[in-house]
Amino acid sequence: MKGGIYILKHGGDIYTEGTLIGRKLLDFSSNVNPISISKDFKGNIGEALEKVPLYPDIKYRELKNNLLNYLFKSNEYFNGNAYGKEYFNSIGIENIIVGNGAAEILDLVISYLNSITIVVPSFVEYEDFSKKHKLDINYSFLNEFMEYDYEDIFTQIQNTEGLIMANPNNPNGCIIDHCKFKNILDYCEAHNKLVIIDEAFIEFVLDNNKSIINYIHNYSCIVIVRAITKFFSMAGVRLGYAISRNNKLLDFIICNQNPWTVNCFAEVAAKYALFDEKFIDESKNWLISERAFMKKSLNDIKIIQKVYESKANYFLCKIKGITSSELLKQLMEKGILIRNCNNYTGLNDSFVRLAIKTRDMNETIIKALSEISS
Repeated sequence: MKGGIYILKHGGDIYTEGTLIGRKLLDFSSNVNPISISKDFKGNIGEALEKVPLYPDIKYRELKNNLLNYLFKSNEYFNGNAYGKEYFNSIGIENIIVGNGAAEILDLVISYLNSITIVVPSFVEYEDFSKKHKLDINYSFLNEFMEYDYEDIFTQIQNTEGLIMANPNNPNGCIIDHCKFKNILDYCEAHNKLVIIDEAFIEFVLDNNKSIINYIHNYSCIVIVRAITKFFSMAGVRLGYAISRNNKLLDFIICNQNPWTVNCFAEVAAKYALFDEKFIDESKNWLISERAFMKKSLNDIKIIQKVYESKANYFLCKIKGITSSELLKQLMEKGILIRNCNNYTGLNDSFVRLAIKTRDMNETIIKALSEISS
């Protein structure tokens, strides 16, 4: 809290003004699936407890096999298609890196480069990691519709060693147009440039065809970073992973990553949660219903000027007649935490991000927002 205004770098801080002072907050700042975690994982938690005295396999072979099988099953889970794609035959466990959340993987991959193009606004850690490793940074800004400017991305990438962008993007939820993106991939492949695609929220798109993994068999320049954090509601487990056919990058990460950064609970979570079809189906049904409800309801709020189109589990909103900091302050007084977007490069104090939660929670924030006047 600074000058009566709550300052936060990321979403999900329910502690500073919440649990640490005995207060419960409704958290709309964290984009984590509100469906209770996989029953299959909970029912097998004893398997992780048995492994607590043991070091994990330093090569994480079983974990990587489970992740590889999940990538194959994703076609069935999110397309209704039980058949594999071309990419599946081009990757094996040697093409998978695991880490302590997507953040560790992103940090390692970015440290491989000397310069980078960052598409903004986007996850703030892209910039922070780049600055930590002293990379030269070019920025490509989203257009006025909060969509990717592919011509500008192509221009900016010519002067850097790599590109990082998200699919879908955080904080607005736009996804990559494959047709418009292909010439960027072709250029990067031909000029040995790295293309980092953060797909931490890809499951919420509900269509595996939208993933850039469908191109990985043709492009060694691609590295896709994912996590079980968001869709599988396991932010506390800390398991991220990357898929790439870029052998130089993979060797670099193996040489520079600390050993045993993934614990036995994350290993067991991947073994059971990723294949819990009841959890996946329930989550899909929840998202379809609540994303439509929130979009319609937010568009009816007087202080919201625009709700941007989103394929994820959150909405970026442009507000009017009140700053994002003041809105955050007023909602905090009602016990509701939202994401103030004024620290995103390319945004200002006219933008907030709201996660999609359960119907009861969504109705609570809609009511709270409707009571705030400009």
